[in-house]
Amino acid sequence: MSVVPAVHVIDGARVEAMEASATLADVNPATGEVLAEVPLDGATAVDAAVKSAVAAFPGWSQTPVGERCQVLFAYKQMLEDHFDELADLIVAEHGKNVPEARGDVRRGIDCIEFACGAPSLLMGRTLPRIAVSSSFSREGDENIPLDSTMERLPIGVCAGITPFNFPIMVPMWMWPMAIACGNTFVLKPSEKVSLCAVREVELAYEAGLPKGVLNLVLGGVEASTRLITHPDVKAVSFVGSTPVAKHVYATATAAGKRAQCMGGAKNCMLIMPDANRDAAIDGVIGSSFGNTGQRCLAGSVAIPVGEAAEWFTPAIVEAAKAIKTAAGGDADCGMGPLIDSASCSRVVAAIEAGVAEGADLLLDGRKASMPSGDCFVGPTVFDGVTPGMSLAEDEIFGPVLSIMPRGTLDDAIEVTRQSPFGNMAVMFTSSGYAANRLRTEAGAGMIGINVGVPAPMAVFPFSGWKDSFFGTLHANGEDSVRFFTECRILVSRWF
Repeated sequence: MSVVPAVHVIDGARVEAMEASATLADVNPATGEVLAEVPLDGATAVDAAVKSAVAAFPGWSQTPVGERCQVLFAYKQMLEDHFDELADLIVAEHGKNVPEARGDVRRGIDCIEFACGAPSLLMGRTLPRIAVSSSFSREGDENIPLDSTMERLPIGVCAGITPFNFPIMVPMWMWPMAIACGNTFVLKPSEKVSLCAVREVELAYEAGLPKGVLNLVLGGVEASTRLITHPDVKAVSFVGSTPVAKHVYATATAAGKRAQCMGGAKNCMLIMPDANRDAAIDGVIGSSFGNTGQRCLAGSVAIPVGEAAEWFTPAIVEAAKAIKTAAGGDADCGMGPLIDSASCSRVVAAIEAGVAEGADLLLDGRKASMPSGDCFVGPTVFDGVTPGMSLAEDEIFGPVLSIMPRGTLDDAIEVTRQSPFGNMAVMFTSSGYAANRLRTEAGAGMIGINVGVPAPMAVFPFSGWKDSFFGTLHANGEDSVRFFTECRILVSRWF
């Protein structure tokens, strides 16, 4: 790919940088090739995008919901037609291997399909004859009933701030349902995956989306801050680290907006002695090292219970050794690079801290067979991790698995309960009793039983708890419909 200037998409058109701002190099993490120069614009670009969305809202909100969904049906087919193009773009810009990149696109398409059901999802409720009132009645009108109806209506301009790790899917958690509900939208994607986001939005316009309904602004912290405090923005969706999610939630709500802010995690996977061994090893490997550990549903702490440690620990090390670390497009690539050199340095620092704290380094990703470059770290496995260690407490967001053996099921579940995070807890077992204990006591919003990554399909909400989520209504599922609409109640009485 040649270097191109990344652009905003405002009012349905590509817009060059609007301020004399700094730029950021959008880099292929596997090769170091610069793919695009991203403008780090601030308030000027955001204001232009919001202005476009405000202007488009009256017409779009009054467009019949069936017609709005026809655009999404066309867009779904557009994504299918450009599936390979989008997957290749993810491999180049993010570094995922090909199966992971294709999965990113497919799960995004799932969100479009769910949003196409808006005519049913937006239905209100009616309760005829909710009461019979004689107040202020004329003589003879005492038995005329009151009817009550609830309607769902769009709220206005909505905004989304998305991370780098799923450049196609995560934006589609937000804007498709928002516009299906009749809102207009401004997307501020991660500047590290700008080309994926721009292409996603451009295809929506090629599918027939009216000008201004969906806008995209590139930028850094200044752009995000302006977006979440802009007086014309009514709702903010965010995905990122827990500290930033907490800040965005506090800032947006203080500005009078509704907000859903998804944060980080430290997810535990319990391996019981009666687990199907092959399924447990495969599940943990996929959960810990898939997407190079860069996802909020990565299983980063494995807890073999009782005698399970005897077979689990050596088997997981051998399986991790077999993962080929390479550029995402290479044949048989099992794990690609981290997103950038700063992430690589952070993961290396976490490995060094684990060694300093006394954990047993069974597999050192710093010494793996892998391409030279600033973004590669191989699969890493620690044993003997204990509560209080940084390996047990901190989100690393990289390919590091910490094994924390526990003697009993009670002790293992207590580890999950004590965590300040609450995205996911997983168990591999043949025992319905043990599985039900985890389900009811783990303190996490997404539970996997013999499933390493219990990511909900688009029809269900992405249901993080505790410090993994700030808000009331989650992304996806019926929660998203409620988040992007407000209720109007009609009480009527006819004489």
